[in-house]
Amino acid sequence: MTNRIEGKKIAVLVETEFIPEEIQAYQTSFTELGADVHLMSRLWGEQSVRFVSDVDTVDKSLQDLDVYIDFENVDISDYAAVIMSAGYTSVRLRYFQPAKPPISPEQTRTAPAAQFFAQAMVNPRIIKGFLCHGLWILTPMPELLKGRRVICHEVVLADITNAGAIYLPPLANSQPNDRRNIVVDGDMVTGRSGGDVHAFIEAIAQQITLQEEGFELLSYEQTLRQMEAEELSFPLN
Repeated sequence: MTNRIEGKKIAVLVETEFIPEEIQAYQTSFTELGADVHLMSRLWGEQSVRFVSDVDTVDKSLQDLDVYIDFENVDISDYAAVIMSAGYTSVRLRYFQPAKPPISPEQTRTAPAAQFFAQAMVNPRIIKGFLCHGLWILTPMPELLKGRRVICHEVVLADITNAGAIYLPPLANSQPNDRRNIVVDGDMVTGRSGGDVHAFIEAIAQQITLQEEGFELLSYEQTLRQMEAEELSFPLN
């Protein structure tokens, strides 16, 4: 299938501790497919904010990233896909300002980035992408995760399953960018780690294309049933 995402807008939410290789992959791969990538974050009333990359080894240099789009100022329906980037960016974007003391668990739902993704989750025309730790952004609203088939990094596994999601583990011998490290559940695409970003991008582009061609986006279970039916219809010789 030829991916049809030319002219489509892709939103990628970022924060400090972003993974440079992941962000570069979005900018390169989606652009090559004809889409426009919009990096965005919470800008706190500023025209731009400079974020700093994650450093996981002592010999790795910091990189910075200037972001000029505040997700609170965009029309989410303009986007074909919204992506929560990997690493600890989703943790930082869960920050909320308590309306009044005392702080309560219910107030976590007011985090602007969580609200942004809540809007996306109820719009089936938007493909939602969560890579690695990205599903953390949904945990303040567990109803958004309940019953969804997902894959994620093991670090966030307890939180994601406690929110009601159904975890699908990768195969023991899977390698980075193995398609088996990606789970597609209708309008939601999840990937195990930042090392799977290219397979993740491919899956998101495919779901956008299916919508553009008028196909129904199947849930994970529907896809399995379809595959089983095809195997029965075309038995191996």
